Amino acid sequence: MRDDWCAWLPDEKSRVYESHTQNLEASYTMFSVSLNEALELRRSGYPAKSYQAVFVTPALCMRLVDPLSALLRTLSEHAKHYGTVPNTAPLDPANYQGSRIQRAARMSSLLSHVILSQRSQFLHKLSTLHEMVIDIGKDFADAVGEVATPPLSDPDAFWRTADSSHFDINTCLRETVVLFKSFMVAIPMQELAGFERTLRSQLRGKPRPPRDDSRPRLIGPRRMASIAGE
Repeated sequence: MRDDWCAWLPDEKSRVYESHTQNLEASYTMFSVSLNEALELRRSGYPAKSYQAVFVTPALCMRLVDPLSALLRTLSEHAKHYGTVPNTAPLDPANYQGSRIQRAARMSSLLSHVILSQRSQFLHKLSTLHEMVIDIGKDFADAVGEVATPPLSDPDAFWRTADSSHFDINTCLRETVVLFKSFMVAIPMQELAGFERTLRSQLRGKPRPPRDDSRPRLIGPRRMASIAGE
């Protein structure tokens, strides 16, 4: 469905914006529907089926994380090279649920008040969102990995992590779309083709950085315990 906001953009800018945001929205929808199905099975009293349903969600989450992080990297690279930056508002930690993600948003918001240049504020927000997206994707995959061989000692902790990760990745998506809109307004037409070439190159598969195992995990070590059957 066409974004009404694009109606007054030049056609070429509108095409670039809609093409990439629609792909992101499709990836988010597939992830969201699958995770919500698993959550609903759990709420309905079918734990075994809920775990079976949730096993497909890490791959779907990565189908959103990868292009979302690629877009954020491309926006950052273009801004650094060409100096094309829109106005930006600080991240609001109240819009996130995960404690570590809230801390990142809070720090970004605090720094935005001491960073003087518009360019630095834009780049810092992009960098923070990129780190958030990567961390959420890894934390979600780790959480699902904890139930690969159930039962769990604390299944509620897993489902809380899954639910908050879903919420936070959606918030990161919405923040990124707003930044992308503002960027499309600011970018000169003569830079648009180069921007899209860079973005498509990033989408073709820049590898994700390896996980830092020293980072705190959202779910602690698992102990074997019984889960009541359906």
